[in-house]
Amino acid sequence: MKYVLVTGGVVSGLGKGVTASSIGVVLKACGLRVTSIKIDPYLNTDAGTMSPFEHGEVFVLDDGGEVDLDLGNYERFLDIKLTRDNNITTGKIYQSVINKERRGDYLGKTIQVVPHITDEIQEWIERVAMNPVDGTENPADVCVIELGGTIGDIESMPFIEALGQFSYRVGAGNFCLVHVSLVPVLNVVGEQKTKPTQHSVRGLRGLGLMPDILACRSTQPLEEHVKVKLAQFCHVPIPNIINLHDVTNIWHIPLLLRDQKAHEAILKVLNLQCVGKLPREPKLTEWTERASKFDKLKTPVRIAMVGKYTGLSDSYLSVIKALQHASVALDRKLVVDWVPSCDLEDSSAKETPDAYQKAWGLLKDADGVLVPGGFGDRGVQGKILAAKYARENNVPYLGICLGMQIAVIEFARSVMKLPGANSTEFDQAAKTPCVIFMPEGSKTHMGATMRLGSRRTFFKVNSCKSAKLYGNAAYVDERHRHRYEVNPDMVPEFEKAGLSFVGKDESGKRMEIIELPTHRFFIGTQFHPEFTSRPGKPSPLFLGKASLKLNLILTLWSSIKIIRAVDAQIAVVEPAIFA
Repeated sequence: MKYVLVTGGVVSGLGKGVTASSIGVVLKACGLRVTSIKIDPYLNTDAGTMSPFEHGEVFVLDDGGEVDLDLGNYERFLDIKLTRDNNITTGKIYQSVINKERRGDYLGKTIQVVPHITDEIQEWIERVAMNPVDGTENPADVCVIELGGTIGDIESMPFIEALGQFSYRVGAGNFCLVHVSLVPVLNVVGEQKTKPTQHSVRGLRGLGLMPDILACRSTQPLEEHVKVKLAQFCHVPIPNIINLHDVTNIWHIPLLLRDQKAHEAILKVLNLQCVGKLPREPKLTEWTERASKFDKLKTPVRIAMVGKYTGLSDSYLSVIKALQHASVALDRKLVVDWVPSCDLEDSSAKETPDAYQKAWGLLKDADGVLVPGGFGDRGVQGKILAAKYARENNVPYLGICLGMQIAVIEFARSVMKLPGANSTEFDQAAKTPCVIFMPEGSKTHMGATMRLGSRRTFFKVNSCKSAKLYGNAAYVDERHRHRYEVNPDMVPEFEKAGLSFVGKDESGKRMEIIELPTHRFFIGTQFHPEFTSRPGKPSPLFLGKASLKLNLILTLWSSIKIIRAVDAQIAVVEPAIFA
């Protein structure tokens, strides 16, 4: 197994996750099989209890792991399926060591950071790196490890020490360190400054790690004399200094790496150019086309994102990525209008009238309305009003998790004339509890106590839009993250009033997908389809009607081939259909 470690210096938020993902893309394009590990030095066991304002979205894996959003980048870029163990946290490491100590595994030894914590980190990395993640039974060739935080953070020290030991443990030719650093430009001086990177590398070397490759972040391409200076003071060869300057979209990053021969530098450090079959030159044709296409899009499609974390786009990162995947596939320039749900409420009209008018203006100008998942009662009334507007005005609507639940509540209040309809999450004494707490959850513990991970949804109505979007499949596997669900006892009343529950779990008691048959596109899902969307394979629910048209064309084409096999003369219908 070969290992590529990605660290960061100077400041946080440089894009280590995208850099690590892009390195994986380039190595995969070379013919290597790649897996990824993210190390988060925080004490939380996982990201499940962290506020989206604090740390961005919580990404959910197939096995139910609630992990850092960077694992979403890995899955989307590399088209792989990771596990909860691919996200290492300080909490997980210490918990594992303490559990071993309680069992007596250490035979009475005094438990210390070195060697017990550092050994646990190294063993965890080696174990997880061997897990297949690309659908095959064999382990990957290369494991890309991202160390979260910034070099010098006190909470990162045990991991730095462990990784320093690990580099010696696996030996030369099996470990490559890529250090991502900032080369800023001071407005007063107007020149690119190398000193922050010099200090960062000096700190890294002082901790026992030597960078093999520098990935320098900057607003503009690095000047040649800057590279010379970095090579001189950081002891890194000029060919191994890669510039990741600002680009129009993140799909350009793998292309920057390829164009600067970053793969050759990595392969050389990992001694992969000297084994049997040489890795091929990365073509990345699909990535090039997608990145170029994204930049040329002109026809806009406006999507109103109605939520309560609209101040931080990372809170809904996977939803935004899924929208991007669909918009690029449909040759549309995505315009996301962030609509704070609180600003749609009647109280806002009195307290902040300008914000109220702006929010409603954005909602009414949108081509589609999307209400994502969330927790808590803040802004719920605004989301209900957004769902009502979309339903009454025949505006395309997609409700995810809570977005589905509030659509059910709105339907009960407005159509079924049940003003007391609510979720017991927001009102324990609701007169009409149409969304209730379901088993599997916990009301006393927050972490990993929900219905989590990939679950199967069976389509109960074959002619529904959702089934057609998924290619007329009998079922679909999608990822979940929720505690509350539609009250199964009220389903007959809802369906009698016109709300169709077209997707359910295997028991038939958990409602997974709702539709309004009379609406042009009004769909709600209890699961999160955004987590499985990929750049080359957009989520069908985000593609919408275009997916229906594609399936129709494929069906017609299949029919044509059958007809042609029976009677070649009938093949003349082909030009007419696709004219």
